[in-house]
Parts: sequence; C-alpha cells; structure tokens
Amino acid sequence: MKIAMIGHKRIPSREGGIEIVVEELSTRMVQKGHQVDVYNRKGKHVAGSEFNMKKIKEYNGVRIITIPTFEKKSLNAIVYSFFATIRALFGKYDVIHYHAEGPCVMLPIAHFFGKRCVATIHGLDWQRSKWGGFATKILLHGEKMAAKYADEVIVLSENVKKYFKDTYNRDVVYLVNGVNIPDILPDDIISEKFGVKEGEYILFLARIVPEKGLHYLINAFMATDTDKKLIIAGSPSHSKDYYDEMRELASKDDRIKFIGFVQGDELKQLFSNCFLYVMPSDVEGMPISLLEALSYGRRCLVSDIPENVEATKEYAVTFKHSDVEDLKKMLAQCLKEEYVFHKECVNFVREKYYWDTIADATLELYSGEY
Repeated sequence: MKIAMIGHKRIPSREGGIEIVVEELSTRMVQKGHQVDVYNRKGKHVAGSEFNMKKIKEYNGVRIITIPTFEKKSLNAIVYSFFATIRALFGKYDVIHYHAEGPCVMLPIAHFFGKRCVATIHGLDWQRSKWGGFATKILLHGEKMAAKYADEVIVLSENVKKYFKDTYNRDVVYLVNGVNIPDILPDDIISEKFGVKEGEYILFLARIVPEKGLHYLINAFMATDTDKKLIIAGSPSHSKDYYDEMRELASKDDRIKFIGFVQGDELKQLFSNCFLYVMPSDVEGMPISLLEALSYGRRCLVSDIPENVEATKEYAVTFKHSDVEDLKKMLAQCLKEEYVFHKECVNFVREKYYWDTIADATLELYSGEY
C-alpha cells in the first residue's frame, strides 16, 4: 500500500508521544514492503537533535514531506493539516492516516475526494488546560469530524472508546501503542552531566505542561524527607509561563533539578538508573514514557486516571489524581522499598505492547481486514 501520515510535528524526534508513534509505525510499515510518506511540519527540531538545521527528505526508508505552517501555536496544526491534506490528495494514496484531534478538522476534505481515511485519537486534547476557548472548539470539531467521516477511528484506551460510543454512537477500534525493550545502561553520562547516580533520584520525564501534574509532584516532594533528588526532564510546550512557574517553585528545594529536553543515551541512562518514575498527570492518551519506564524494570508511581491504570494494570503504584497529600503519602511509601530491577514489569510490557503486532493490526485496518 501507499500510505500518508498527517498530524504529528516532526520525525525523527521525541517532541511528544504522537511523534514516537508515527516514527515506529511508519518505519515498520516500510520494512514490511509498504510505501509511507510522512508529512512533517516545518520548524526547528528540538534542541540536541542530530537532524537539527537539516532538511530531511528520507528517514529509514520513510519519505519525508515538509509542510510550511504558521509559528502561532493556535493555528500551527490546522494550517499545516490543511496544506498537508491538499498535497496528499495528489499522492495516489491507498490510505491517509490522521493523528490527533486538531489535524482531523481537515479529514473531511480527503473523505469527500474518495480517500480512505483512518484517524487515531491519541487523547481528548480539548481537555488539556493549555488550550483557550477557540482552540478547544477547533479540537472538538476535529474530534467530531473523525467520528463522522473517518473510515476507521483508533483510540488508545477503553475510556475513550466508551466516550466515542456515548457521545457519537460511533464504534471505534481500541489499539494500544507499543514500546521497545531496551538495554540497561550504566550511569556514566548522567553522573558526570547531571550529578546523579544509580538509584539516587526520582524521575519525571514529560512535556512541562499543566495537565502533566508536575506542580503536584514538586509540592509533594518538597514535603518529603529523603536524600534522593528529583530530576525533571522535559521542555515547555505552549506553556512557557507554567514552565517558569515550576522552576520558581522548585528553586526553594536544592534537591530538585531541571535538566531540559533529553534523548539518546542520556535518556536511556535516566530511565535505566532511576529509583522511581512518577507520572502525576490529570490527562493522558496512551502514556508512552510510562510504558518505557516499565520496560526498563523501574518502579512507577502514577495518578489513578483511567488511562494510566489501564496501561499499567497492577504493575504500577497509584495515588488519587490531583491530590498532593495522597501523592506525598504514596511517594514516602515507595521510597521505603529497595532499589531493584522489576523483571515482571518488563515481561508485562513485552507481551502487551509489541510494536510489530501493533503495526500489523494497523495495516489490517488500512485494508479493511481488521
């Protein structure tokens, strides 16, 4: 088949979970003999990327088509999606795969021109606190267009599957994301660069935006008696004011360290050697970084929102979401445990979240054979 992917920012990058999904699916589909065109948004790649300042036309067999868009955040995705869709109409694709609610606003255009369209709703984006009234209406409209016009809709949790049935009477396909089982790395790079060693720190790794709940974690950690450090890895997205507010809050405790965006061996070492990974979010789609933490055999502490609980089953400790006191209590409980490698977490991830299986299922959806 000839396939187009629209909706992410850029690949290759770890700017968000959608980018990881698009990269993993598209490269595997190419390996299976399909042609995949990925429509990147024009813009700078995240700091530290080896592809920064380069105009990429191909990546691991995937053809990269770069689409210009506005820098203004509220219009970025919509303008990009419009131009990507118009360009894709001339691509003779068997299927166009839209990712996320915002870009799905343009899905009806492809539908009316007879293209087979698949939409993945990575989360109910309109719930995220970074969006204003106008943007929220656009996201809800994109969600409605996916429900009405997509040939297939993929969701990442049973909770969202029920939402689509209740709201639109639309049957959708529940299909999880995947994760690769990594090698465990020593702490040499992070020890020298960030001053942290194996088992000596708690890790938060996500975009620094309000819905990820970092403010709960910082407040709970500051009230916790421990010699361990809190390492906060990630960069702001649409929320520079929130990022600055979190840095100001954390400045009261010298155990807390912001290290910015990380990738490559730095990222692998941070996962490999953390005592505890914490995801205190209020809103999630399918939390890939959480699955990655489990794949490294790390103990995880997560908010009890349905998406986190469903993704981890009994392999993570939970606290009441948005509840700093309960987070503090469960954090203290986790810190009493020994630092060990949890092999059962790795086995769980290996069995449930296997990218090749997910790529095959997605291809079956494309062809109508699922």
